[in-house]
Amino acid sequence: MMLKKTLALGVAMTLGLSATSAMADVDANLPKYERVSGISGNLSSVGSDTLNNLMTLWAEEFAGFYPNVNIQIQGAGTSTAPPALIEGTSNFGPMSRPMRDSEQRAFEDRYGYPPTLVPVAIDMIAVYVNQDNPLEGLTMQQVDAIFGATRACGGPRNIRTWGDVGLTGGWANRDITVYGRNAVSGTYGFFRETALCGGDFKDTVNEQPGSSAVVRGVEQTLGGVGYSGIGYRTSGVRVVPLNGFEATGDNAASGDYPLARFLYVAANQHPNDGWNPLEREFFRMVLSAEGQGVVNRDGYVTLSAAAAERFRKQFNLD
Repeated sequence: MMLKKTLALGVAMTLGLSATSAMADVDANLPKYERVSGISGNLSSVGSDTLNNLMTLWAEEFAGFYPNVNIQIQGAGTSTAPPALIEGTSNFGPMSRPMRDSEQRAFEDRYGYPPTLVPVAIDMIAVYVNQDNPLEGLTMQQVDAIFGATRACGGPRNIRTWGDVGLTGGWANRDITVYGRNAVSGTYGFFRETALCGGDFKDTVNEQPGSSAVVRGVEQTLGGVGYSGIGYRTSGVRVVPLNGFEATGDNAASGDYPLARFLYVAANQHPNDGWNPLEREFFRMVLSAEGQGVVNRDGYVTLSAAAAERFRKQFNLD
């Protein structure tokens, strides 16, 4: 309940969003991006697999404005973003969670000031089942009992078969095959803290190196279940409602959908010298109508015009 309230406050109130706002569409009040002169060169991005598609699509959109800019993108996992920023081997560090205290301290030890994390979209972690699975929904306690070894959310018993969550007939004795991310992933950490109430994963979880691999595993396994970003949904899987709420933009904005989160791109903004012009224009494009249009097309939840304006001012991107 506290996590739900925290998200609702952070998304719906702090950013000036309304729970009745559709959020899946692009806010008509977002400013159009306007090209500036003198932008060329190379950029690099190292970090979240969840954001890999978005960063690639943003790079393509950016190249439409600036054909002389080249962006190299690696999406091995959120935990790879801070070290790359600290070592100066990347301009951008896409992250599906905030930086840990230790990561922030390491950056500050190197540069003498904190990193800048710009919220760029809202993601919903989906619990996927095979498209032929008739399951109508799960409670968060059931999710914990499926994926978690310690049942820290208070579930009364381990869930091992689909009959344990109410399926009948040929499904009753069918074993549940569980897919998830590996520990380098920010999605892994978010799911562990939120869906497992900080508990431990079962050692039977089939850990995958990428978000799409989780979904492929569920596609190929009739009794499969897995968690991954909503942007990785395919026709071979179904997204399960959680606590009675579908994974929609409205439910993310209101805090009713329990597995919603911000997505971030971290960068090195000097407190006195400001942004590198290339990085500044990239962020300005991301927080524009064109950038949030990419978010919408890739299946994530867009920021409102009020949120984007807030971030442009907060992070010196006006």
